[in-house]
Amino acid sequence: MSEITRAIAELPLRFKGPGGAVAVIKDGAVIAREAWGYADLARYRPFTPATLFPICSISKQFTCALLLDQLGDPARLDAALKARLPALAEPAPRVLHLCHNQSGLRDYWALTVLCGAAPEGAFRPADATSLMGRTRTLHFPPGTQYSYSNGNFRLLSDVLEDHLGKPFDEMLKARILTPAGMATARLNPETGNLPGGAVGYEGDDAFGFIPAVNHIHWTGDAGMVATLDDMIAWERFIDATYGDESSLYRRLSVRPHFADGRPASYGFGLAHMESQGIVVTGHGGALRGWRSQRLHVAQERLSVVVLFNHESSAREAAFAVLRAALGQATPPRPETAYDPQWTGAWHEPRSGLVLDIAPANGTKGQLSARFTTDAEMLALKSENEAASPSMTLRRDGDTIRMLRPVDNLDAELTRLSGPSPADVTGSFQCGELDSLFQVTATGNATYASFEGFLGKGAMQPLYPIAGDIWRLPCRRSMDAPAPGDWTVHFHRDAAGKISGVTVGSWLARRVAFETRK
Repeated sequence: MSEITRAIAELPLRFKGPGGAVAVIKDGAVIAREAWGYADLARYRPFTPATLFPICSISKQFTCALLLDQLGDPARLDAALKARLPALAEPAPRVLHLCHNQSGLRDYWALTVLCGAAPEGAFRPADATSLMGRTRTLHFPPGTQYSYSNGNFRLLSDVLEDHLGKPFDEMLKARILTPAGMATARLNPETGNLPGGAVGYEGDDAFGFIPAVNHIHWTGDAGMVATLDDMIAWERFIDATYGDESSLYRRLSVRPHFADGRPASYGFGLAHMESQGIVVTGHGGALRGWRSQRLHVAQERLSVVVLFNHESSAREAAFAVLRAALGQATPPRPETAYDPQWTGAWHEPRSGLVLDIAPANGTKGQLSARFTTDAEMLALKSENEAASPSMTLRRDGDTIRMLRPVDNLDAELTRLSGPSPADVTGSFQCGELDSLFQVTATGNATYASFEGFLGKGAMQPLYPIAGDIWRLPCRRSMDAPAPGDWTVHFHRDAAGKISGVTVGSWLARRVAFETRK
């Protein structure tokens, strides 16, 4: 049994769920094309390479492909972009900032939480226009940092459609999908009405699997559906044209830079990664009940695609298959013992976010660090240094230096400690979003909720971290993955009274609320 065959055979057991599919393409030829399980458990409908699947954020590269195909200079749309942000009181991002997730715009799906949206609630095009049109502030100056923002690519498809004077989906099909041989791929903005009959599932092997419910509308950010065979066609199209420096994927996969000249790890809807020193480009996709990942190694003319109709890590699965195809051994586990002094919450003042560190579950030589939406596993290099592909932490007593090149972030964090005063109840208003943050206490527990133009959100537990910094978990929202933990920082006036609160997550930082009069 070859290593590729072995790695593929292990996927259904390593990543347990209703169904999935995988493909490996080498030198333009398909060397693996397999599917297993069921696209619909209740109707016994098998998962096949012809099953239509929401590829979600993998769509972003296709949006950028159409942009590059149709415009010699994307800056031609900068004025149109600015017009779609009428309330913005800061220098506006440029179209290229959107393409590279350097716009400073907060993720609009994360902001739906602050506007009271229910996870299974409806979200219409008018809601997107209203929400993004409220933008007054950015969470960093354009071009200076990276922050994943789905709204970047929705705006791209909107301004591109206006410029072309033709429907975005029509042009996408005619100019990109059909030439690439993606016969059944298309834009399908309605997540509650997916073609083909496939079902996505929430849950896991321990909890069980239940059909996921989605009612959001999206476009250039994540709106495509495709089959495994469609994705194979895309990878073969890339391979057939890559030798031409002016080819579409060569242009898409040029590595961009930040304003300070440092190389960025994201551009034109593609993440720039490595597998044991070998350069990889690709992207994942996620919606409640669905996960997908494609990877491309140009120097090896190698591609891997993984599709799951459940919430296991398609990214981890794709890299496992990729390593097998490259003949790479699984990296050895580090042996450095975990020092309990790492454990705790650490505050990063520029973003306002909290880094949570804990020992990895039963894994020697690793720690779990959550700063973004998901926890990352970092290998301990020494007692005071730990690193993952995207983050390095160096600890010196109660201070940590955090290096995140992907975000262009070099920051000093301090350990949070001490009791949290309980006098944080009240109502707080966000003028930018016109939303309400309500904090209540019942017994010895504290809860909070958001209310805005999208509804009245459910109460959720609010947990103290230290001092006036609290944590509001968010594990389910309209988009997936959800924002994770919101860092809630209460502010006091000279008399010690609460004067306001800042709420933030990695996807939407420093959203200001004032005490309601």
